[in-house]
Amino acid sequence: MTEHKTLPNNFEFYNIPVAFNPDLNSIKSAFYANSKKYHPDFYANEAEEKQQEVLELSTLNNKAYQVLNHQQRRLKYVLELLGIVETDEGYKLPQAFLMEMMDINEALMDLEFAPDAAKTNQLKEAVAEIAKGLDEELQHLTQTYDTSIAGKEHVLATIKDIYYRQKYVARIQEKLQA
Repeated sequence: MTEHKTLPNNFEFYNIPVAFNPDLNSIKSAFYANSKKYHPDFYANEAEEKQQEVLELSTLNNKAYQVLNHQQRRLKYVLELLGIVETDEGYKLPQAFLMEMMDINEALMDLEFAPDAAKTNQLKEAVAEIAKGLDEELQHLTQTYDTSIAGKEHVLATIKDIYYRQKYVARIQEKLQA
């Protein structure tokens, strides 16, 4: 039976520090270098085991690039890597936020029964404003996390909260587009 090696995380694979806002040029450079290094065609005459290893590394390279080059995927990945967010976690959003979202959901239901283009646009604008505020706060916090030494746990807790708020707001935006 062959021993299965543990693959490095995406940041280790690209030899860059774990960060919410990594240098995107470094990611792209590492991706292209690894694409050449682990191209399966270069290993066609190698043993089956070596070909399989290269295929795994090539797949890791593609997945790492897809995650690290996309802001939302990277956010989720870093939060999971740091053990801050877990899959299917039952996170409790703050009551004030939920009340605000309940008002928006009620307005959405009203629009389903009585469509009104002007009210729909007002609601879209209000939700877009909430999303923009969350994005700006998240950008500030992730920059703070990446550059500061102290208080990282508090910053991570707030980033986690915003991550879940953004997911909620994104679902509302999807409903508004439908």
